[in-house]
Amino acid sequence: MRQMGRVLAAAVGLILGVGLCGPAMAQKQGGTLRMYHRDSPASMSIHEEGTYSVITPMMPVFNNLVLFDQHVPQNSLASIVPELAASWEWSEDGTAVTFKLRHGVKWHDGKPFTAADVKCTWDLLLDRAKDKFRINYRGSWYFNLAEVTTNGDDEAVFHLKRPQPSFLMLLDSGVSPVYPCHVTPAQMRQHPIGTGPFKFVEYRPNQDIKLAKNPDYWKPGLPYLDGIEFTIIPNRSTAILAFVAGNFDMTFPYEVSIPLLKDVKEQAPQAVCQVGPATESTNVIMSRKIPPFDKPELRRAIALTIDRKAFIDIIGEGQGDIGGTMQPLPEGFWGMPRESLESLPIYGADVEKNRAEARAIMQQLGYGPDKHLQVKVSARNLAHYREPASLLIDQLKSIWVDGELELIETANWIPKLTRKDFMIALSTMGRAVDEPDTKIDRKRHRKTQASRVAARARVGGRGGAAADLSSASRHLLAAAGQEPDADDEQHLQWLAHGRRLARQVGAAIKPARRYRGDRYASTLARGARAGGGCGICRRAGAGPEAGRHAAGLSPRQPGQHVDP
Repeated sequence: MRQMGRVLAAAVGLILGVGLCGPAMAQKQGGTLRMYHRDSPASMSIHEEGTYSVITPMMPVFNNLVLFDQHVPQNSLASIVPELAASWEWSEDGTAVTFKLRHGVKWHDGKPFTAADVKCTWDLLLDRAKDKFRINYRGSWYFNLAEVTTNGDDEAVFHLKRPQPSFLMLLDSGVSPVYPCHVTPAQMRQHPIGTGPFKFVEYRPNQDIKLAKNPDYWKPGLPYLDGIEFTIIPNRSTAILAFVAGNFDMTFPYEVSIPLLKDVKEQAPQAVCQVGPATESTNVIMSRKIPPFDKPELRRAIALTIDRKAFIDIIGEGQGDIGGTMQPLPEGFWGMPRESLESLPIYGADVEKNRAEARAIMQQLGYGPDKHLQVKVSARNLAHYREPASLLIDQLKSIWVDGELELIETANWIPKLTRKDFMIALSTMGRAVDEPDTKIDRKRHRKTQASRVAARARVGGRGGAAADLSSASRHLLAAAGQEPDADDEQHLQWLAHGRRLARQVGAAIKPARRYRGDRYASTLARGARAGGGCGICRRAGAGPEAGRHAAGLSPRQPGQHVDP
């Protein structure tokens, strides 16, 4: 529906705010980072949860095979650096990537990390393991992954069904950690075991989440902190006041609104606050299983009614961008130009014209001034869900739809959406990767592979395998000639975007196939973690690397589908 820039406020001493990237900057050992947390998630398993409420505190517990360089503001294939993988190499045909793994890495329980752990993790994601994830939240990302094989303990090979130059992008964010083969999914929900800089200590719902330093961490000299403590405070205003009072070193990512930012600046002038783009969009979703939303005409009327600019102006005080499926330009790579977006159905800039069309549809369906449609609007019980949901209810009144707000706690939110147990839901979704392939589900891929996967082909020097861009351009042109499904906004967006990309495709580019990790040793020694967020808050004394360790965030990380 829209992409809104969220406030990323950081409270840091002015001296710390100067030259943060200097490699010679000394880091003090010891201390506990104090951070507030916004709610009580259902479990501690990153792979089974779709929310930053889990990802943020648990990323420091794990490592990825590869990750995005946290010192590069925009994620891309060019910014990928090694973590558990020391190097990787693509096959000549682009259908296999081989990772050579680091030696001497141990899980927090002392067992050695091996290639078997890599295979077990992706067998779980492919739903091929004996044990199962309760919710396989990102299994659809790997629609093109045929299998993972091992060659001894130090080598894992990902075999693809067909070339997918963007595949490495799926492995780089904070939602793609490697899990241990010897620990069951059930155990990982309650007491996760990782290879990361911090060990999980305990999670007490409605109280706190605690992590402790991993003294045997495989990166020498890290982490700097003795521990991280997340205190759960569901009320955002109360949490911000506690931060201003000095009770916390860092705010929870995405939780500082523009009005609250002004309060922080007034009450804590020593804070260094930054506003930046977030990789999330607020979406109105309707269950086609529940009448009368089984009628595409009604769903279209709802979509036509939305005034996207009003959401940005009222909630974000004008700081945000209207976007489609992907993150808007220029922060996002795949965002559609404004003129292309406004040419799509329901995205026209004339709100009153759209609503007149919506009212005409509602009257055809039997609704009007004397007969209103009564609905429940479901939203997660967090401030940045409640506020846009209330505004949505107000806008729906213009087409004789009376909404009642239904608030759902975090632990029940994703299961409710998965069951499609709602009429209308207001959901804020982010992406850990600004990558179109994360938007394809398996059923859709099987059904419309020829037309839609083509529109998501990597173009313009973004390839990671032996990408043939002349072939990609042919696919894009073919996709542009497909007849769009009028009830499939995403398809419409990608066909339009495919046309734009097709016009821009030039000569074929074949990126390098090999990657050796040695040249990044100095950068990685500083301990930046991959992540799916885009900002943090720090107070004086909480150093920059401590902040990255705590939340696993980059300054701006275009972002999988995550429910922030």
